[in-house]
Amino acid sequence: MTSHGVASETSLNGQCHCGAVRFTAELTDGLATARRCDCSLCRMRGAVAVSAALDGFTITQGAGNLTLYQFNTRVAEHYFCKVCGIYTHHKRRSNPNEFGVNIACLEGQSPFDLPEVVVNDGQNHPNDRPAGDGIAGILRYEARHKDNKT
Repeated sequence: MTSHGVASETSLNGQCHCGAVRFTAELTDGLATARRCDCSLCRMRGAVAVSAALDGFTITQGAGNLTLYQFNTRVAEHYFCKVCGIYTHHKRRSNPNEFGVNIACLEGQSPFDLPEVVVNDGQNHPNDRPAGDGIAGILRYEARHKDNKT
């Protein structure tokens, strides 16, 4: 996959939809870590996440507006704004030393700017499956021209 043209260790501001939760994320490898997952939660959530080290993610406003959701092994910690409901970030089960950050919450970023995104095999979690690349597929997005009516 490409690095999507973003330098490593990019620091970006982010927020939920309503702005009640604001944060800064230092991405460990720019947008090169962009990925989705096909586990039960991620399939429903539909977000593209990028990576930040635990010490590279800081809530700058509204920590009290975050709510935590955990399921199954209860190792991963999924955070949502309790005002608008937007998923902002999660502490990963596969790597508890990093956060997955919702790219759509990052200032100036959109998952629709990425032509393709790796989809991880979350149905068979990396901690539970035999060795392998763990990739379930590739999600591709090709924008249509706004003047194209078909």
